[in-house]
Amino acid sequence: MRVVPFFIVAVIVCCVGFASVSSAALFSDTLVKQSRSGICHDPSSPYYNRTKNFTAYDTLRACLADGGRLPRGHHPNERTHQASEKSYERSAFGRWLDDDNDCMNTRHELLQQLSIRSVTYSQDGCRVTRGRWLDPYTDRTFLSSRDLDIDHLVPLKWAWDNGADTWSDAKRQRFANDPVNLFAVDNSTNRSKGAQGPQQWLPPHVGFHCQYLTRYQRVLKTYDFADSVQQQVAIQREQVCRAGAVASR
Repeated sequence: MRVVPFFIVAVIVCCVGFASVSSAALFSDTLVKQSRSGICHDPSSPYYNRTKNFTAYDTLRACLADGGRLPRGHHPNERTHQASEKSYERSAFGRWLDDDNDCMNTRHELLQQLSIRSVTYSQDGCRVTRGRWLDPYTDRTFLSSRDLDIDHLVPLKWAWDNGADTWSDAKRQRFANDPVNLFAVDNSTNRSKGAQGPQQWLPPHVGFHCQYLTRYQRVLKTYDFADSVQQQVAIQREQVCRAGAVASR
């Protein structure tokens, strides 16, 4: 009587264990694994199946944005990578908002706030057409709003590539309309910047570099970008601000 129950229990344990392993294996093939050492393994990685203790991510980009890195010498399978990643679209960050329903959206609210003299409005009162703006990127003054773009200090595509693709729609829209992340600047200068981060592009006005990076760092912290992303900008900021302080002595 003692042998039969033991045998049955052994069989049940064996079967349950096999089912669990099979289910885990099936599920794990659809995700990216970040090992305890911080390496991101997608299904095309030669170490994917060997990685048993890991943090799971839906996409390779999300894993990298959270401080992970690729295995040395490994280049992710292009088809797998493309299939698992959503491509950037400006619409993912929503439109300029009109929070107070006065018919002026974020762009024109900001133009109104940043002008250092009284502004002129369009006939319907919904747009700012003239004022006086000091562009911090070029250190030049502008009188017509036509000459200005509202720049996202932390570019939307750059943000997307560094983790914003995993945010909610509401958070992305808040980010895109946050005045802390916006400047009124010369439109041609803004377009030369494009979606480049601070390692690739800094404003022509050298005297503004330290403030640019300080504000950049503030935005990254406010929106909880990955520590590795924040650290990279923090190191650059420290170097630039120190050099600027020495130069001004």
